[in-house]
Parts: sequence; C-alpha cells; structure tokens
Amino acid sequence: MNLLMVIFGLVSILGLIGTYVAFKEKNMLGVAFNFLAFAIFGWFTFMTIKDHGFPPILH
Repeated sequence: MNLLMVIFGLVSILGLIGTYVAFKEKNMLGVAFNFLAFAIFGWFTFMTIKDHGFPPILH
C-alpha cells in the first residue's frame, strides 16, 4: 500500500505542473481537469501517508 503513495504523489505533482502550464496557456478546461487531478490524488497521498506512514526502503 505504501508504494501506491509514491504513484499518487507523482500523479499529484504532474497535476500541479499541468495546472500551471494550462493556466499559462489560458486553457481553462485543462486548468480544471489538472487541478482536480492534483486535488484528488494529493488528498489520496496525504491520507495514505497519514494512515500507513512513509514507504519502507526496498532492499
């Protein structure tokens, strides 16, 4: 479950970057979808860290 947090975190970061790029290009539909992806996956990341902690070091 902790590795899922890493994937959610990466999607959240990409959503934030996409929001910035879409806002810069004045693409409001892109801003809306990217911000929703950032908000939802960011919330999943936060709750996964809160409930299960940080991912363990894989050997």
